[in-house]
Amino acid sequence: MSVAARWEKQGDIGIITVDSPPVNALSAPVRQGIFDGVKALDADPEVKAIVLICDGRTFIAGADITEFGKPPKGPDLRSVQETMENASKPIVAAIHGTALGGGLETALAAHYRVAVPSAKVGLPEVKLGLLPGAGGTQRLPRLIGPERALKVIVDGNPIPAPEAKDLDILDAIIDGDLKQGAIAFAQDLVAKGAPARRVRDIPIDASSLPANFFADFRKGLAKMRGFPAPEKIVQCIEAAVALPFDEGMRIEREGITELMASTESKAMRYMFFAEREVAKIPDVPKDIALRPINTAAVLGAGTMGGGIAMNFANAGIPVTVIEATQEALDRGLGIIEKNYRNTQAKGRLTAEEVDKRLGLITGSLSYDDIAGVDIVIEAIFENMEVKKEVFRKLDAILKPGAILASNTSYLDLNEIADVTKRPEDVIGLHFFSPANVMRLLEIVRGAKTAKDVLATCMALAKTIGKIGVVAGVCHGFIGNRMLSRYSAEANKMLLEGATPHQIDTVLYNFGMPMGPFQMTDLAGLDVGARARSEFPDLFPIDPAFPVFADILVAQGRYGQKTKAGFYKYGDDRKAQPDPDVEAIIAAESEKRGVERRVISDEEIIERCIYAAINEGARELEEGIALRPCDIDIIWINGYGFPSYRGGPMFYADTIGVDKVHAAVEKYRQKYGERGWKYSSLLEKLARAGKGFADWKDVV
Repeated sequence: MSVAARWEKQGDIGIITVDSPPVNALSAPVRQGIFDGVKALDADPEVKAIVLICDGRTFIAGADITEFGKPPKGPDLRSVQETMENASKPIVAAIHGTALGGGLETALAAHYRVAVPSAKVGLPEVKLGLLPGAGGTQRLPRLIGPERALKVIVDGNPIPAPEAKDLDILDAIIDGDLKQGAIAFAQDLVAKGAPARRVRDIPIDASSLPANFFADFRKGLAKMRGFPAPEKIVQCIEAAVALPFDEGMRIEREGITELMASTESKAMRYMFFAEREVAKIPDVPKDIALRPINTAAVLGAGTMGGGIAMNFANAGIPVTVIEATQEALDRGLGIIEKNYRNTQAKGRLTAEEVDKRLGLITGSLSYDDIAGVDIVIEAIFENMEVKKEVFRKLDAILKPGAILASNTSYLDLNEIADVTKRPEDVIGLHFFSPANVMRLLEIVRGAKTAKDVLATCMALAKTIGKIGVVAGVCHGFIGNRMLSRYSAEANKMLLEGATPHQIDTVLYNFGMPMGPFQMTDLAGLDVGARARSEFPDLFPIDPAFPVFADILVAQGRYGQKTKAGFYKYGDDRKAQPDPDVEAIIAAESEKRGVERRVISDEEIIERCIYAAINEGARELEEGIALRPCDIDIIWINGYGFPSYRGGPMFYADTIGVDKVHAAVEKYRQKYGERGWKYSSLLEKLARAGKGFADWKDVV
């Protein structure tokens, strides 16, 4: 018997049980166990059919990702599949938990598949910049048709068992005990004389495909720009339709080999591990006792406060929303309900689910109504004195042990905490707008924040569907501090000769969802201008460079809402370059005596992206960020940095930190320390020929 699998007989049914905690991943011992088990049971004359099942909480959850990039150990998965597929006796894969990636591909090599109703199956390789490399692109189209298979593989999302049954991925749903149900299914196959049905032999009727199917599907891939895997997947499905199985498998192997070596897939695999790494806080014990979070409150029913409240309701946690006036409260609660009803109208929630979530949200005008909650999140406007007064009130009212959190984006959390008698209970929970949609939660650790408070909030992030990343206290924390450098350089380049459209186009082509000026138009130029006017300490301005948004606001150009900002807009809301804006910018350059020049695309990338990287390096030096991966996770999930580039710090490693450092030094010499502050870490890495992956080696 294998250390990872065992086999036995129950009557005339052979049973192979994989037992390799925690998720029965397709490690070399698991592959060997299945291979040996099939061989042994297929050779046993008493066995008429075979069931493949797993112990523990799941079926084979997928490939053993820790083997990626390492020398292969036999037998490989394709050999295991061929052994299963060529067995003379029907093999039934019995699925519970998840069968994803290689797990589903293993099940597809079985002759039949059954699952419990709660199981999920899928081929999520595209989310790692890959394609299913063990026959998934060849077997699934034969089983469910190329149209449905292409959508399943390119989406990469898990499919609930009932839906998988409707798609013909599964042959039956087993209610009750899976093992006994699978054995009964196998016995029924034997009684009927059912053959060992090989999926590879199922023909595809190409005549059923719509005209220009693949060409039309490719048009829809435009939104997945920068990701090579979807196109490779299309090529593999085309091969499944047009070529014999073995030839299609050759195309699939070539595709997976090419993608495995690509920078894009390496970046996405890095992000897979980074999401898990950021959950680890070095000085916080794994077994630390967490504070219970059974009730919550949010101060402020505006866009941010309402979105935060929805997160708690979505997780089944009752939440009270506090506002200063009934009018503001009614407006905020109304927007929350509208958001839920819109989701219902799109078929993503039922009416019952919406009513349940709305029932968990209560409005109030009195702090007394939240005295007993476990956590309060303050989401009012950025004013230090107002926030201090709020935290004094919370300190006086809330029960001992309650967590006092601020959603501040920039302010000094330590200063806020120090007005309370319990600074150890104060923490920053910086949500990103829209808070009910964006995955990122920047968790700001104050100087006196207790370890159990930090651990509780990290766990809470997971509960409400967020990726929690720890940041230290500084102006703008991790993400906004870097963004300020990115945005400042974009504004400076306008004065020196670039146009909004040029800068936005270059950064969009780099992979950002939109450039800084289109983003400003979308958010509203007046919003930022008002914040800069009311809170100048929060947004220090280099007097040598104008803030063009403020100049445009003075002319009544607020962005999309007025159909004029950095761009002009028609009824379709599409941004069009505006000669009037370019004239305003040119006039400002002349007024300040700046001779306009041609600015290259390369300079735009260097001055925006490299400036952010340099600031990230300084955050690592100062301990504001724990690791480079924390910065990368924040910028991908909060600021739209392209995941196929792996975040700004990973991107620096791919192009060479020495190249980044040389460019940073060039601009530091030209513009001075104000915008390009020296980073000793960046210089040390460059001189040592290392990247941020090895940053600890030079600290």
